[in-house]
Amino acid sequence: MTDIGSGTTTGDRPERPRFAALRRRWWIGVLAISLLVIGAYVLLTKSGGVQSRAASQGSSPLTRNVPVVAVAAKTGDIGIYLTGLGSVTPLKTVTVKSRVDGQLMEVLFQEGQIVRSGDLLAQIDPRSFETQLTQAEGQMARDQALLKNAQLDLQRYRELMKQELIAKQQLDTQEWLVRQYEGAVKIDQGQIDNAKLQLIYCRITSPISGRVGLRLVDPGNIVRASDSTGLVVITQLQPITVVFSIPEDNLPPVLDKLKTGERLSVEAYDRDQRRRLAMGSLLTVDNQIDPNTGTVRLKAMFPNNDNELFPNQFVNARLLLDVKHGATIVPAAAIQRGSQGTFVYVVKADQTVGVRAVTSGVTHGDEASIDAGLSPGELVVVDGVDKLREGSRVEVQVQGDNPPRSGGL
Repeated sequence: MTDIGSGTTTGDRPERPRFAALRRRWWIGVLAISLLVIGAYVLLTKSGGVQSRAASQGSSPLTRNVPVVAVAAKTGDIGIYLTGLGSVTPLKTVTVKSRVDGQLMEVLFQEGQIVRSGDLLAQIDPRSFETQLTQAEGQMARDQALLKNAQLDLQRYRELMKQELIAKQQLDTQEWLVRQYEGAVKIDQGQIDNAKLQLIYCRITSPISGRVGLRLVDPGNIVRASDSTGLVVITQLQPITVVFSIPEDNLPPVLDKLKTGERLSVEAYDRDQRRRLAMGSLLTVDNQIDPNTGTVRLKAMFPNNDNELFPNQFVNARLLLDVKHGATIVPAAAIQRGSQGTFVYVVKADQTVGVRAVTSGVTHGDEASIDAGLSPGELVVVDGVDKLREGSRVEVQVQGDNPPRSGGL
């Protein structure tokens, strides 16, 4: 039905209020979202400003003192060392075997025991060899009696031959018979000596002085001279050697020292190169260079009085080639490395640090020498360098017995 005065249909009337309500809700949503965005922006801006100021205050070493540990450079002697990975090698290692066949009656050593050369280790059943000795002695007694009788007959035949009462052939036969018995007596003597030797071999003694390993055969077993395992292994521990390798480029100065007869000392350290195990001297140099590794093997001798070195143990060997006297020495931790080379942080009198370029020399253990750029007595930072830069103010804790140079603090 059409309304003549308004010009609209009656079906459009309920649509206007519904459209207006939807538009109001849309504007309210837009306004709420805008308020949330503005609030979040303000909150993040304030938080970022606070963090930026805190980071700026915390990252500026010039506005606060940085705690560091410093050590004064000193003058001293430092060794020039050649290092190499080595293996402990005993001078003698013997596998003790039985030299006769028989039953192992007794073992007289304790596993891990230190024995001396000639100590009794084990006993083989000797009864069969004692029987052989008795038989050989009996055989010899019989042959000696036959020899004696033949010698008496020979003497008689010679008297009869002078009287031309017997033929020359009979005298010759008797002489050869005496020689035959003399040979038989010598054979008997050899059998007796052999039986006595077998009895000696029944007593197994240590051929060297050293440490006894684990027992390889238990008493009661039959052992033979042909056995490959043996009874026990003995290794000499005192003295003992270390075989280690150095680069071939370092060989000429070592050979020069050996030609003059100079005794070069060698130190053996553990895997971490922190604890010194033993001290010895260089014994010899190998006669060829390994073409695969470009290294040459050296052998050093150690007294090993404390038994710190053990066979086949891996150690770090340090060969003292020379000693640098009057060098400027600092802890190795003080030397830093950058794109411009090596440098140290030097503590100044106004409690600030400066970057000092230096030329590092020999390093030994925790110490290093400085060839140029630093004077004895100057304080160098050894701990806390990660927070420093040129001009940083520091709070210094001095370590070491060497006093700093006047004006160093």
